[in-house]
Amino acid sequence: MRTIKLTLGYYGTGFRGWQVQPGLPSIQAEMMRALEQVTGEPVTIEPSGRTDAGVHALAQTASFTTNSAIPCENLVKAINRWLPHSIRVYSAEDREPGFHARFNAAGKIYRYRIFRQPVCPPERWRYVHHFPYPLDAAEMRAAAAAFEGTHDFTSFTSPEELPSGPRDRLIHSSRLTEDDGELVYQVHGSGFLHHMVRNVVGTLMEVGKGNLRASDIAGIIAARDRMRAGPTVPAKGLWLVEVLY
Repeated sequence: MRTIKLTLGYYGTGFRGWQVQPGLPSIQAEMMRALEQVTGEPVTIEPSGRTDAGVHALAQTASFTTNSAIPCENLVKAINRWLPHSIRVYSAEDREPGFHARFNAAGKIYRYRIFRQPVCPPERWRYVHHFPYPLDAAEMRAAAAAFEGTHDFTSFTSPEELPSGPRDRLIHSSRLTEDDGELVYQVHGSGFLHHMVRNVVGTLMEVGKGNLRASDIAGIIAARDRMRAGPTVPAKGLWLVEVLY
């Protein structure tokens, strides 16, 4: 029995997220269908984390076990033949028994794109959050830096999805930059709670609008109260950039 790690990318538009849902299109369902065609056996594939409906990935990772002897290079080519073009496997590698894409991950990098120009080109609108209204980018940058360090992120996760265990996460870097008409928020953390990145960005946008100040972030974190933070921004602007091991 082999354990295989895959690295793949996908556009989340048109899918109801990673996880299989009866009667609805999902990344996991497409991957399992392709793997079964290639290996000739039922395959359960587990990701580094489940992305929500509409979220994209530049480099998601996933793992599965198989009895197939197909070399990794040929496995990539074969899987891609069975996948829609909105999902592509970039690489496959044999890993040690017991390897799990989620449990062995040491951290992740996410990116959120806010398009700032008055008109959003049609080739971008599925992949960015279009917001052509005034934002104080300098104050947002100061607020972004306030998330770095280890904090309890209860204020930034969905109340319906609160984990039973610790809600502390280590944020290695939290930065806002400007590029090609966009504000780009990029965050590197040890892990993320449900909707955490989208809620952080929603809070940064409230800072940009002048409804909050960068100096308010520490108090919002300490409150552990979802009502203190900003709204959840649309999924289509969010990208999983890299999973670190």
